[in-house]
Amino acid sequence: MSQSGARNDPVPAFRFVLDIDNLPVAGFSECSGLQLELETHEYHEGGLNAIMRKFPGHTKQTNITLKRGIIDRSLWDWFFETTEGTITFRGGSISLRDPSGGQEVMRWRFERAFPAKLTGPELNATQNNVAIETLELCHEGLRREV
Repeated sequence: MSQSGARNDPVPAFRFVLDIDNLPVAGFSECSGLQLELETHEYHEGGLNAIMRKFPGHTKQTNITLKRGIIDRSLWDWFFETTEGTITFRGGSISLRDPSGGQEVMRWRFERAFPAKLTGPELNATQNNVAIETLELCHEGLRREV
């Protein structure tokens, strides 16, 4: 007879909340770029031809890419200020919620972010798609807090 126990299912990725310091809360339909990578250095040690030593180097982080339906100007204004030379660094967090949306399962915190790229919507008079804007944030670090 098999024993029953608590299931430990993977967390669905469709319920998340993004918070960027000093900007109004906005709903985002997609978030990608939660990625860190270690550069590696290779060292050929004399006399050991069968192996190559590898050592960790600097950490690289990719830009965080956010997509949302256009609802206000706040992201556009932040990007435009940056192009004009007024750089406002902002921190923020991305929280993944359980399927009910009530409990936070994971949270990633990013620091000193600024907008690196803003893409407006693709317009097509023959379709009825939602106007989506895409924002890429360059940042100086990503930590998992929960």
